[in-house]
Amino acid sequence: MRIGLFGTGRVATALGPALVAAGHALIFVAGRTPASALALAALAPGCVALSLPLAQALPPADLYLLAVPDAAVPNLLAAVAWPSGALVAHLAGALPVAVFAAQPQVRGGVLYPLQTFSPGRAINWPAVPLFVEAPDAAAEVQLLALAHSLSQHVARLDSAQRLRLHLGAVFASNFTNHVLGIAHQLLGEAGLSFDLLAPLVRETVDKALGAQLGPFAVQTGPAARHDTPTLAAHAAALVAHPAWQTLYTQLTQSIQAAEAATVARPLSPA
Repeated sequence: MRIGLFGTGRVATALGPALVAAGHALIFVAGRTPASALALAALAPGCVALSLPLAQALPPADLYLLAVPDAAVPNLLAAVAWPSGALVAHLAGALPVAVFAAQPQVRGGVLYPLQTFSPGRAINWPAVPLFVEAPDAAAEVQLLALAHSLSQHVARLDSAQRLRLHLGAVFASNFTNHVLGIAHQLLGEAGLSFDLLAPLVRETVDKALGAQLGPFAVQTGPAARHDTPTLAAHAAALVAHPAWQTLYTQLTQSIQAAEAATVARPLSPA
C-alpha cells in the first residue's frame, strides 16, 4: 500500500519503519517539526517530509494514517483538504470511529496497536495485537490486510470495546509503571537497589496472567491478609509522601473490597 503518515512521535517513529519492512511504500511523513519529519522520512526510500499545517496539496496515497495525539485528530481532519473517498485511519484507543462523521468526504477507520511505545525500545510488531474498525466494508478489508502484514494478532473491535480495552491497558500498563516508579523511589531513599524487586515483579505478573480465575484470585500481601499492624507501619513510613500514603490507603481498600466481593459472589453450578 502507498501510505501517508501524519505524526512524528513515538508511535509514528515505531510504525513508519515497520510499514516499510512489511513491504509498503511510505509516501510522506507530515509533522509539526520539520527536523523530526525529515528524520523519519529518511528511513524510507523515496519518502518526503511535509510540515504541518500543509502548504501544498496532499500527495495521493492508498491510506493516510493519523499517528497524532487523540486531541489533535479532529483539528487535523478539518484542516486537511482530503481527496474525495480517501481512506483515513487513526491509531487511538479511546477515540471513536465517529470522529470521522464531520468529514463525509473520507472513509474513516481505526488501526489500534495495543502496545506501549518509548524511544530506543524495539517493537516486535508480529506480537503486537492490532484492532481494526471501519464502517465501510472496503475500508475494513484494506485495514485488515495492512494489519495482517504487520502482526500475527489481528481482530475487529468496535469503538465501545476498544475504549474498554484502552482503559484496561491504562490500568495494566501506565498505572502499573507509575506504582513501580514509586517503589523505585522508596527503595532509592533507603539506599536499596530496585533490582531487588525484579524476581517478585516477574512472578506477580506471570501469576496474574496465568490465573484461571483472574488476578483478583491470586492477590497476596498485607491488604489481602487484613494485616492491620503492617498496614499501619506502611502508612507511617509514607508520612513524607502524603499523596502516596493516600494512594496506599485507597489501593488497600480496593483490594479488600475486591476480596469481599469475590467471597460474597455465589459459586456457579457445576
